[in-house]
Amino acid sequence: MIFGDFPAAEAEGVRLAHTLRLPNLLLKKGRVLSAGDVAALTAAGVERVAGARLDAGELDEDAAARTVAGLLANTGIVPRPPYTGRCNLYAQGAGVLVVDRERIDRLNRISEAITLATLPQHACVGRDQRVATVKIIPFAVGPGCVDAWRELVGTRSPLHLAPLRTCRAALIMGVSPSTGERLLDLTVAATRGRLEALGSTLALTLRCAHDGPAVTQALQQALAAGCDLVLVMGATVSKDRADVVPAAIVAAGGVIEHFGMPVEPGNMLLTARIGQVPVFNLPGCARSRNHNGIDLLLQRLLAGLLLAPYDIMRLGVGGLLHSREDDEAIVDPGQESVPAAAPAEAPAPEPPRVAALVLAAGRSTRMGERNKLLCAVDGVPLVLRAANAACASRACQVMVVTGHEAERVEAALDGRPVSFTHNPDYAQGMAGSLRRGLRALRCDVDAVIVLLADMPGIDAAVVDRMIDAFDPAQPAILVPEHAGRRGNPILWPRRFFAEMAALSGDTGARGLLEQYAREVRRVPFDSPAIFADVDTPEALRALERK
Repeated sequence: MIFGDFPAAEAEGVRLAHTLRLPNLLLKKGRVLSAGDVAALTAAGVERVAGARLDAGELDEDAAARTVAGLLANTGIVPRPPYTGRCNLYAQGAGVLVVDRERIDRLNRISEAITLATLPQHACVGRDQRVATVKIIPFAVGPGCVDAWRELVGTRSPLHLAPLRTCRAALIMGVSPSTGERLLDLTVAATRGRLEALGSTLALTLRCAHDGPAVTQALQQALAAGCDLVLVMGATVSKDRADVVPAAIVAAGGVIEHFGMPVEPGNMLLTARIGQVPVFNLPGCARSRNHNGIDLLLQRLLAGLLLAPYDIMRLGVGGLLHSREDDEAIVDPGQESVPAAAPAEAPAPEPPRVAALVLAAGRSTRMGERNKLLCAVDGVPLVLRAANAACASRACQVMVVTGHEAERVEAALDGRPVSFTHNPDYAQGMAGSLRRGLRALRCDVDAVIVLLADMPGIDAAVVDRMIDAFDPAQPAILVPEHAGRRGNPILWPRRFFAEMAALSGDTGARGLLEQYAREVRRVPFDSPAIFADVDTPEALRALERK
């Protein structure tokens, strides 16, 4: 490439180094001068122009930027068209950016002509957010320079987007006599905002006394409901692995993985695991919406990145966090223009409104003197397991039908966000409970999923799988199936409500399934949990042995 001043009359094919603004003539930098441009410059009295003339085989700045950015692209990260020697790469979805710092440093050392800048390691990004930019410094680069980049990048880009997985989280809040209601509300709001910003859901909120047995029981509830992340905010911050919340986690069958991290605010966070479910004992700063240590760990966890003690201990550099107010964007009038953002996507259609109807009115005659719905499995009463599963799902309403020992059943569900309706004729069978429950539902629901309160293996994931399979445009009856057998819970579109409300006896809606067999669609499940109920003391003991 030859760079310098060229006689204007001989400048055809030269790329302008600087924008020329003349009366009735504007030629921007980077423009390749045509014969017409040369004539216009000569007519305007311009004698010389600054620019560059490319040698054979050289790539102009845009072609070089496009080529290099293409080497860096991969699943989840794509380039957009180059402009003025710059090519930006964007995330195709929400995720956490993982960069190979050592290789990027080596790439930037190949030549001053090509530069690559990225967001910081483990930056959390949204869809269509810029994650990196390639900038060609001169007007052109030789093929050897680009070949050197190609060789070092090879088949594995130094940029990777770890996509965020969706998560169904539970928040357990320990309460003491001095805990204010407003503090609890702030904790819920901050936690919900954090999770929703990452595409996840605060599915279950539990309050309990700040003592070991109560926290252990709340943990068991969250696990039984099918939550795949549990966050615990004690009434006081844990000071030791033997403090109330960590000890309760161990009592629930958990393992403490790490306590404390080199991040401020957020030093006092504790990580644990019960089976495959991660549990975070939150520090006090998690009550705030401001960015703190819990945000760093949630981002990594939901992106599937390692959170072993060694990984947490490496968070010290950059771990001193500062909350900041949103600043107004300052636009440099001299900065280069950038391409317009991609058009916004059309809003997602409204999800179907599916209510959950929990039938908890039966007499449990085969259980003997005990009310089976109040019997505990893994420390959680059966009726509470069913209600929590419904509450942690995407059901728009949870209605519980009571009957036998209604006061005791309602007491077991105290504090849960459910509605109750009572069936005084519970002794006459399940059909009466269906009638009462259907009449008590919201008038705008599209369907109802009927849960039997004595099935401990039904959790929020089962309920949501059934809801996901429901199509309001083609409203079929949905029945879960495993190994060729159908089970429960069953999802009924609204158009069957009237016939369900006219049923009698103790067979429920079984006859309607046979009558409308052609309108039944089966939803496959890998687990036999859709069959398992508890009717007898022997069944309960067998379940406890498992």
